[in-house]
Amino acid sequence: QLRLVESGGGLVQPGGSLRLSCAASGSIFSIYDMGWFRQAPGKQRELVATITSAANTNYADSVKGRFTISRDNAKNTVYLQMNSLKPEDTAVYYCNIRYPSLDWSVYWGQGIQVTVSS
Repeated sequence: QLRLVESGGGLVQPGGSLRLSCAASGSIFSIYDMGWFRQAPGKQRELVATITSAANTNYADSVKGRFTISRDNAKNTVYLQMNSLKPEDTAVYYCNIRYPSLDWSVYWGQGIQVTVSS
């Protein structure tokens, strides 16, 4: 079982930046696709960004141009750099793993709160 621990969230003003980290342990990190999800109050969890084992990236339209996903396989860590934050980015953010061609893991951690407010 690959364990994922998110960190780096908090309170930031609109237009500010945060960098989220997701540290993995318990399995081989480099073979997985990785993703960042978020869930705002009263809304469904949504996929924000993905990075494949080959380091190809994709983003939701709502964050494209503002967020950057990256990975450091030597550190078993995936990052989400969030710039130009908006109040609508407020949510609990989660990372998850996916074997290529398979589904996202059914195991979800606690997530990390990001609040964008003046």
